[in-house]
Amino acid sequence: MLKLSVRALDNKVRLQLLKRIGDIAHGQAQSFGAKVKIEHVNGSPVLINDAAATGFAIDVARELVGENRICTDTAPVMGSEDFAFMLTENPHGSYLFLGAGDEPERCMVHHPGYDFNDELIVPGALFFSHLTERFLS
Repeated sequence: MLKLSVRALDNKVRLQLLKRIGDIAHGQAQSFGAKVKIEHVNGSPVLINDAAATGFAIDVARELVGENRICTDTAPVMGSEDFAFMLTENPHGSYLFLGAGDEPERCMVHHPGYDFNDELIVPGALFFSHLTERFLS
């Protein structure tokens, strides 16, 4: 048995990956006179942030902590995140990072060495409070 986690940054690419995995598995099996049974369990969809919601959150962060404390040019992350289901139902949202794990001496979440930076609790709470206040005003 072989289990795979298929992740992509684009829905079309994800579908292409799933098709190619099947094609390759069937081709390899055929070359050895074997059979393949593929059971696709649909995991998290591709998480696609709404540009307007992301811009709104960035503006709030700039007002709160200033330009030098935010980073907007990070590389995309191919996580498997439940929030993607919410964005599928209502695409007017954005998944954000508070910076936990981006320091050189800290690990990202889901790593055995992850240790949440408690110094982010107050700024994170302030950010989400301001974000909520601005959104509701």
